[in-house]
Amino acid sequence: MTNILVTGGAGYIGSHACKVLKAAGYTPVTYDNLSTGWEEAVKFGPFEQGDLTDRERLDRTFAAYQPAAILHFAALSQVGESMREPGLYWHNNVAGSLTLFQAAVQAGCMNVVFSSTCATYGDQDNVVLDESSAQYPINAYGASKRAIEDMLRDFEGAYGLNHVVFRYFNVAGADPEAEVGEFHQPETHLVPLILEAIQGKRDALTIFGTDYDTPDGTCIRDYVHVMDLVDAHVLGLNWLEQGKGSRVFNLGTGTGFSVREVIENAESITGKEVPRIEGPRRPGDCTKLVSGSSRAEAELGWTPARSTLDQMIGDAWRWHQTGHYDK
Repeated sequence: MTNILVTGGAGYIGSHACKVLKAAGYTPVTYDNLSTGWEEAVKFGPFEQGDLTDRERLDRTFAAYQPAAILHFAALSQVGESMREPGLYWHNNVAGSLTLFQAAVQAGCMNVVFSSTCATYGDQDNVVLDESSAQYPINAYGASKRAIEDMLRDFEGAYGLNHVVFRYFNVAGADPEAEVGEFHQPETHLVPLILEAIQGKRDALTIFGTDYDTPDGTCIRDYVHVMDLVDAHVLGLNWLEQGKGSRVFNLGTGTGFSVREVIENAESITGKEVPRIEGPRRPGDCTKLVSGSSRAEAELGWTPARSTLDQMIGDAWRWHQTGHYDK
């Protein structure tokens, strides 16, 4: 079986990717420092605990497993934190990726699928983003991901490091079989925050701003089901295996959902009321952030088939009733 190195494989998206890789006949090798991931989520292949900036540890991992490709998810990803502590993000995300790519080139592992972000586009409000949209990141998180994309381009030119880059906004849902799911400490994502409020794990959900120029006054965001997302990453791996060359793909629904829509759907799915309070807008929040996926649909054959509110919240609710990890 072909080994695939999955950086961040103990995290939310990475653990789901490992499950899909295993089902597709690969052996996912998780490399994670457990700063935000969970060892209990590593269920589908070997685990190597290590930091991206540890070149010696990376070299040993490449030598031991000789992976055919890398799925690179490992990153710090909190926008607010990145504004307060930009050095943390440039060190972990950018310096870590640089060390990873240098080790990969030396080991002859020349295919990388990189999980980037639509945060590289900055605040392009009320626009359906595509791969040609201008990139103007406005925070250190988005800037760090943009820098990694630039690094991959340069490494391809110099060393032939082939890559597929995926950009997307929000991820929701969970493995329908509830083997792995979304669990952060602290939690900052809307769907799990809603479900925690329903379960009484937090007093109430705060809606930040109800006077946006949208049908219900709350801002609109694009959500992709985590299983749709990781399916795209495996399609990206297949793309590179077929020698099709480096490519960037956006992943999204092109429409998005408002905060109130997500809340109302969660109440419908769970049969429980979401305790909520209304707060002021947060600085920098946009009215509507969405991405299209026409290139991914045309070239990869990918569609966000599961990315409905019913399925994302239903799968997340199944996980949240039983799922958690303990460090």
